[in-house]
Amino acid sequence: MYILFFIISFSASIIGAICGIGGGIIIKPVMDAFGVLDVSVINFLSGCTVLSMTTYSVCKSLLAKDSSINMKLGTPLAIGAAVGGLAGKELFSYVASLFETANTAGAVQAFILMLITLGTLLYTIKKNSIATHKVTNLFACLIIGIMLGGLSSFLGIGGGPINLVVLYFFFTMGTKEAAQNSLYIILFSQGTSTIRSLFTTDLTQISVFLLAGMILCGILGGIFGRKINKKINEAMVDKLFIGLMIVIIFINIYNIYHFLSI
Repeated sequence: MYILFFIISFSASIIGAICGIGGGIIIKPVMDAFGVLDVSVINFLSGCTVLSMTTYSVCKSLLAKDSSINMKLGTPLAIGAAVGGLAGKELFSYVASLFETANTAGAVQAFILMLITLGTLLYTIKKNSIATHKVTNLFACLIIGIMLGGLSSFLGIGGGPINLVVLYFFFTMGTKEAAQNSLYIILFSQGTSTIRSLFTTDLTQISVFLLAGMILCGILGGIFGRKINKKINEAMVDKLFIGLMIVIIFINIYNIYHFLSI
């Protein structure tokens, strides 16, 4: 089972680095579907994997001086996302406390993630015909970042497609530019979220071997994902992203049924 989780983490991190979605939106629902780990443990493992991949990808881009991160807009978005990341974790803890089992909270996460993924899919298909904006106000960027971080942290996905849609719509970014800025935002939001989880998650439930392996897979996925991203055009990135969204929707439908039937 660990080997399978490593393959999932590695593959998700490659796709995450290519599309700018972090990888958590793949890791979280797929690991949920196996039903062998507690929801909070999966959230933590997924978060650590995403954090390792984004740290490598962002730092490598900056050091190689091939980054298209818009620091003026990306930094307030990232700071807001970091604040929102903490709020999202608190919200998930509160929602989980309302139910008798963590599985019900998992079903809520899966349902919301399914709706967001569906909306993202529809927007991506129609984005060329949708008017976009160019937000430059730093306070507005901060608020948008808080909303992004809060929602992604609550869902345990690190950021993912939500970031891309927001960057397309509010900042008129191209696919590859949005991908790099999305990873920068995820780095901040996932960093604060993971630090908080260190103090709130029962780490005795987590295998050190599994955690270390998933972190390593995240870094390796970031390496391969960066190389692939440079070799393909934006149209191909969009097609990969659309295909991924369709798969994630069906996985979440299964997860809703799975969580509610336990």
